[in-house]
Amino acid sequence: MRGAWREAAGWASAIAMSTIIVGQVASTPRSELMFRDGDSLIVAMVGRSILDGDGLDWMFSGVLFLPETAVFTLLRMLLPTVSIMGVLAVNAVMNLVALYGAIRLAAGRRGPGRAPVGWSLAALGAFGILAITETSSSRDALDPASMLLTTSYYSATVVGAVLAAGLVRRWFDAPARAAPLLSVGAPARRRRSAGAATAGRGGVDGRAPRRPLLGWLCVVSLVSTTTNLLFLAWAAAPLTVLLLVALHPRFAGRLALPPLIALTAGSGLGMLARIPLSAWIADPGDGYAHPAEALVSLGYYGGLAGERLATAGGIAATALTLTLMLMCVLRTVRPRPREGGPGTRGMLLAAYGWLAPIATVVGAILLGTHAARYLQPIAFAPVLGLVAYPLSLRLPSPTRIIAAAGAVLLGAGAVLSVPRIHAAVTAPDPDVACVVDWVNASGRMGAGQFWTVRLPKLLLAHPAQLVQVDHTLRGYNWLTNRTDFAAGEVTFLVEDAQTVPWRIAGSPQPDDVISCGRYRILDYATHPLQLGSQRS
Repeated sequence: MRGAWREAAGWASAIAMSTIIVGQVASTPRSELMFRDGDSLIVAMVGRSILDGDGLDWMFSGVLFLPETAVFTLLRMLLPTVSIMGVLAVNAVMNLVALYGAIRLAAGRRGPGRAPVGWSLAALGAFGILAITETSSSRDALDPASMLLTTSYYSATVVGAVLAAGLVRRWFDAPARAAPLLSVGAPARRRRSAGAATAGRGGVDGRAPRRPLLGWLCVVSLVSTTTNLLFLAWAAAPLTVLLLVALHPRFAGRLALPPLIALTAGSGLGMLARIPLSAWIADPGDGYAHPAEALVSLGYYGGLAGERLATAGGIAATALTLTLMLMCVLRTVRPRPREGGPGTRGMLLAAYGWLAPIATVVGAILLGTHAARYLQPIAFAPVLGLVAYPLSLRLPSPTRIIAAAGAVLLGAGAVLSVPRIHAAVTAPDPDVACVVDWVNASGRMGAGQFWTVRLPKLLLAHPAQLVQVDHTLRGYNWLTNRTDFAAGEVTFLVEDAQTVPWRIAGSPQPDDVISCGRYRILDYATHPLQLGSQRS
């Protein structure tokens, strides 16, 4: 019963911490990325399309956002009176709570001398510290932790990667529970041989708890790979390397083979599952790789790192990240003896904490990529070092008073964060409201370019009234519902500072120009504009 209360307290604390983190980040310019960025709105747009019963012919990038869309749609159904921005804020809290759940899984089982709940909260707190230091409104800033607070920057892949690492760790936890159940009266030699046999096969004790772990590892790998190939780089590849090393008799030997097979099988099945979904994938992945631009990529990421280190928050976050990675390295080469066994369990999790970030950064540079969002393992992987060996600490007495005081502070912080979140999601935007009101009142079809049209389109009574096009009026089928292009023609264009100058045949002049702050609406009511062929 005491263990159940500890787990419940851990989840309650995680919810409070997550609310505080979201409240702080939402109170900075980073809220632009959370609630108004063109990329950040894709899941909300798909979820709304599903609930509105629209025809679904969405074209995605290389990411399908399957778990993210399921979570957002469910939240939207459960919170019908909450605005879309409010649901996005709730979703941000849920993402952090899901990360805690994955970390808690990775921390292992409770037991004498172990405090996995407390260390899991510490890991979430460390991740939260990284997130609250990130205040840039730019999607291109090297601010990877706060991206988990969005619905579109691979939150499910982050959670899936931690789950995969945690399931592997749990697999290695199981053998230690097999041998004690053998007959105490058996000769020592027979006990040792029987213990080795049960450890290798799963054992009388280990068979029941371990086999489901392999199934879940396969499922997590399958779903994560299907929805986002980045799972292969963030989790499958580094875990495969570590499991191959663990096959050495000095570490786990053949015990490392089953999770290796499950991880490989799940990832392979996920890649196969993407084949029948290819009609909805604009770029299967090869379009993101440009190895010839490796040096350019190195300069790009180096520049982002320099910008990050130019701020006090960036210096603090970098110091914390390097400290966590150093701890992971030390816990890899010097595993805690109190964990027992050959040291594979916590050591493998600690090794993942430093290997995944390094492999991801090096891989991103060698592939010539230019996107900070690909580097998120530098934020979430090192915190796993805190739960590699979650041993109990000697706290000053009385611990109950300390725990109660901490709970009160967390609760108060969460309560005070709610108004901050509410202020962020209800912040007036008269420019967008002007566009939305005009389009709704017109009852006509219009168009706009990707970065310009996403937010007004999401907020319209009928989102199909705004068609996503490029600067030549060709249908731009990137993260959009291709049923919109059935309109054939439009009678107005929406533009802002991000709009590429229009190149329209005949260069027709609009009948009227409506100013909406940072937006302009070019009205072509008397001479509709024809849409061109689709492109991505």
